[in-house]
Amino acid sequence: MSETAGSFRMLHTMIRVFDLDKSIDFYTRLLGMTLLRKTDYDSGRFTLAFVGYGDEAHNTVIELTHNWDQAEPYALGTAFGHIALGVPDIYGACETLAAEGVKIPRPPGPMKHGSTVIAFIEDPDGYKIEVIETK
Repeated sequence: MSETAGSFRMLHTMIRVFDLDKSIDFYTRLLGMTLLRKTDYDSGRFTLAFVGYGDEAHNTVIELTHNWDQAEPYALGTAFGHIALGVPDIYGACETLAAEGVKIPRPPGPMKHGSTVIAFIEDPDGYKIEVIETK
């Protein structure tokens, strides 16, 4: 590893969202993240909102990009996989999220070929989020 490479750090993952308010509500109210900052860029007709579980100086966060002129939801494609979050009580978390109308295409249970308990949920734009029990 080069000297330069040793100074790299993961800062954020960016996803494009259709309804910024709905996405901010999902990530903050339902997943417990904090809205760290939100900036409108009038000349570019977009807004960036950063959410996460801690300050950007010490934590990797998610950048929600909202393009003002986007007329319909984004096609997610096949390259992106998922975001992963750890939670101590996956069954309770999924029950709460389901009661809020969150889609859970893969309910909690042991992963195939292993014993780790996982689930998959979807954010308002359909991005997959793996929830992993971290007891």
